[in-house]
Amino acid sequence: MDREMILVIDFGGQYNQLITRRVREKNVYCEVVPYTKALESIKKLKPIGLIFTGGPNSVYEEGSPELPEEIYSLNIPILGLCYGMQLMAKQLGGNVASSDVREFGKTKTNIDPSSPLFTDLAVEQITWMSHVDFVKELPKGFRTIAATDSCPIAAMEDRERKFYAMQYHPEVNHTENGHDMIENFVKDICGAKGDWTMANYAQEAIETIKKTVGNKKVLLALSGGVDSSVAAKLISDAIGENLTCIFVDHGLMRKNEGQEVEDAFKGSGMHFIHVKAEERFLKRLEGVTDPEDKRKIIGEEFIRVFEDEGRKIGVVNFLAQGTIYPDVIESGLGDAAVIKSHHNVGGLPSVVDFDDLIEPLRDLFKDEVRQLGLEIGLDEKLVWRQPFPGPGLGIRVMGEVTKEKLDILRDADAIFREEVANAGLDRDINQYFAVLTNNRTVGVMGDFRTYDYTLALRGVTTTDFMTADWARIPYEVLDKTATRIVNEVDHINRIVYDITSKPPGTIEWE
Repeated sequence: MDREMILVIDFGGQYNQLITRRVREKNVYCEVVPYTKALESIKKLKPIGLIFTGGPNSVYEEGSPELPEEIYSLNIPILGLCYGMQLMAKQLGGNVASSDVREFGKTKTNIDPSSPLFTDLAVEQITWMSHVDFVKELPKGFRTIAATDSCPIAAMEDRERKFYAMQYHPEVNHTENGHDMIENFVKDICGAKGDWTMANYAQEAIETIKKTVGNKKVLLALSGGVDSSVAAKLISDAIGENLTCIFVDHGLMRKNEGQEVEDAFKGSGMHFIHVKAEERFLKRLEGVTDPEDKRKIIGEEFIRVFEDEGRKIGVVNFLAQGTIYPDVIESGLGDAAVIKSHHNVGGLPSVVDFDDLIEPLRDLFKDEVRQLGLEIGLDEKLVWRQPFPGPGLGIRVMGEVTKEKLDILRDADAIFREEVANAGLDRDINQYFAVLTNNRTVGVMGDFRTYDYTLALRGVTTTDFMTADWARIPYEVLDKTATRIVNEVDHINRIVYDITSKPPGTIEWE
């Protein structure tokens, strides 16, 4: 797709995807590439600006990541962050050394507002530092534009070549006006117009799907969640009746969800097939307790169901999925570690009876998917539906998955979601659900001793689902939820609330 873009060169920094999100928030398209592919990606993608990320290495150590020096002669604006600043300084003739004083966390920083990077900002700022090494001597042509008590060169610029760098992290919310600094670089220094909108994306995606598919047939894995629903509407707008949506009810859905999904799509004009496969999935999951095994079994069985249904339909050329960017990252992209396999990424079997995959949302974050859904006219109820993982309740039931456990969890989860909605918090909390743990505890009901399951409640706030904070649900809502669950749902006698953020935890328990 022909669009202006910023390219993020990744050196292994923990905030590489966050930098990407910050740039996209300025309506400028942005991608991440590893430093090993930087030069070839620049020549292929022709970005209007580059951002070097942080990283765990020291630039003066043998074997530390470097870039071809040709990159500095391509007449492209560059913003170096943390390690990216140190690498820029070293490669352009400056000196980087280890500091006697480490800086971590919020740090008072004095900036030079005359720099285009800091236009209209106050002299004193709070920035988020995370470094031991620092730029000791500036490269030729650079000047200092920010400093702290312990770091005399906290930011630098070569205005003539449009090279800028910061030792701190403007992409995190802890840095005051960090978003403005990124916008100044992207809009004022790189000259971005800001044409990355979901309206433009929808138009481009529809044209791409039309060109790719032609008159061939597409089979869509429809879960009823926001991702697959947006994918369904987008592909339907592109190829109409050549799309068949198959909804596999694997018996791992939330309460009444199978019927709700069917009601939402039956009258949509799409070819809709409802496959009831609970027995098939539960048989495959018998005796399985490892989360990764459960995810991969469910993912593979999904594909096998689609293959079976595809053979009934006739020739099907493409399999479509609602894969989004966080799915890809968490399943291991490039050198990234596998956090957990997503059923539509890491769980795919090696042999699939389709020519190719169509994943129109693969480059989008969750909030962008919702924006896209509204843009293309998808029902708001579907756009704002609570996120639900492909493996469903199979990864919200700890240990072996059984029909009895699933029914217990369905009833408890429905009560929790109902009480959150009744409190008017359903738009404020980005994801909330119940988890049936495999722990049993002693309790008392009336005059009787009980020994039943512990249920965990989980709620998070997030924008991109790559990081998340635990939701501060009011005590009275939690109290009413807990009271209702222990009174209305059998086999639960204890309820706990999860106050773990992401990281270190993930949103789902498995």
